[in-house]
Amino acid sequence: MDLHPLIEKKTVRLAELEKALGEEGLFENAARAREVLREHARTKRLVETWRSLAIIRKHLVENRELAEGADVEMAALATAEIPSLETEAQRLEREILLDLLPPSPGEDRDAIVEIRAGTGGLEAALFAADLYRMYCRYAEAHGLKVETMDISESELGGIKEAVFRVSGEEVFRRLQYESGVHRVQRVPATEAQGRIHTSTATVAVLPEAQEIDIEIRPQDLRIEVCRAGGPGGQGVNTTDSAVQILHFPTGKIVRCQDGRSQQQNKERALQILRTRLLEEKRREEEEKYSAHRRNLIGSGGREEKIRTYNFPQNRVTDHRICLTLYNLDRFVEGDIQELIEALQTQDLEERLQSATLE
Repeated sequence: MDLHPLIEKKTVRLAELEKALGEEGLFENAARAREVLREHARTKRLVETWRSLAIIRKHLVENRELAEGADVEMAALATAEIPSLETEAQRLEREILLDLLPPSPGEDRDAIVEIRAGTGGLEAALFAADLYRMYCRYAEAHGLKVETMDISESELGGIKEAVFRVSGEEVFRRLQYESGVHRVQRVPATEAQGRIHTSTATVAVLPEAQEIDIEIRPQDLRIEVCRAGGPGGQGVNTTDSAVQILHFPTGKIVRCQDGRSQQQNKERALQILRTRLLEEKRREEEEKYSAHRRNLIGSGGREEKIRTYNFPQNRVTDHRICLTLYNLDRFVEGDIQELIEALQTQDLEERLQSATLE
């Protein structure tokens, strides 16, 4: 696939975004400023990665030529460097393809992570605490910030439930694959006879909800002015100051007559309408997130596992991509990047099959 035309378009777009960042008044619209900043960061990274790939490819060509040259010592050095250059080129190519894909909803947002003890009693709570520590250490190692929002501890240092926010660069893009039932197989601290037990904990990773910007277009409104009702003798009775607003898209009607002028009542009615629309949007967002969370974690049963942590064999297996790593001791200390990249690669391949690059 020839990516040059796409990269040229992105280079032009980068120049446009840099110009937009210098526009006066950009940050008066917080939502637009946030969108421009994120697109600029994503586009700049793509262009810089493409330039890095060009340099690596040039080095590869040079090393392959040297490897076939007459200078035996130089040929050996060049040959030794080729595998690492090829690996780096593949990594950069993967990043470029991932950045060229249209972003998934919410993938550039911060994440809210919920961990709950599942099947297994005290051992499940201890495992939940291990997962909480694992994600905190992963975040620390990658320059991400963790803010614990709620935590409910159990006996022996376990956790019944933990909710925390992870912020930084494209957090949800990194952690979205962690949602599901995590299963542990080990000898619990509460087991006196050394038997291996199986327990679970559920993890839900959700993109943090953004501030909802409610746009009320004039063409979506019918504003009527009428005589206000009220106690006799009041100034509100003497003018046509009451305002009634009909919002066509939702059918909502707001009436305001408390002010002494049409303009004041109009502003108050629009404020009430905006508040009601915002509340409705928030309820929809909460319902959507709740449904998404239920889909992510299921019922928490052992049969719904996405990953197994087998301590006796120092093994961690992700069942979605059938990948097994024998570094569980390091994995639970936050060294989970290898598995995250494997899951991203699988997702990339699936998205490439169904998406159009742009």
